[in-house]
Amino acid sequence: HVQLVESGGGSVQAGGSLRLTCAVYGYTPANFRMAWFRQAPGEEREGVAGLASDGSSIYANSLKGRFTISKDNDRNWLDLQMDSLEPDDTAPYYCAADGRAPETTSSRIGAYSDWGQGTQVTVS
Repeated sequence: HVQLVESGGGSVQAGGSLRLTCAVYGYTPANFRMAWFRQAPGEEREGVAGLASDGSSIYANSLKGRFTISKDNDRNWLDLQMDSLEPDDTAPYYCAADGRAPETTSSRIGAYSDWGQGTQVTVS
């Protein structure tokens, strides 16, 4: 049974930082491509950052280098370090994973079959 559990969300002032963690149960992140998405109220879910099994990554252009995605294969988790947070970053953030073509990255929702329940990030 595959399960993704996010944590680390919270409330922070603009300019602050948060680190989100996605704990992975049921498989090894090393064999999957993974990603973080977010969905602001009234908006479509959008890809924030993606990571392939070989370590290559992609980021949303709007982030301007403020976020960093990484994974720890020994601990079976995926992280998202978020710095210089802005009010527009407010949203629930979701972890996603997929075992198809793990050597590739993608920001498309349809490219991921497994999803977590989300963790809320609020920037004021």
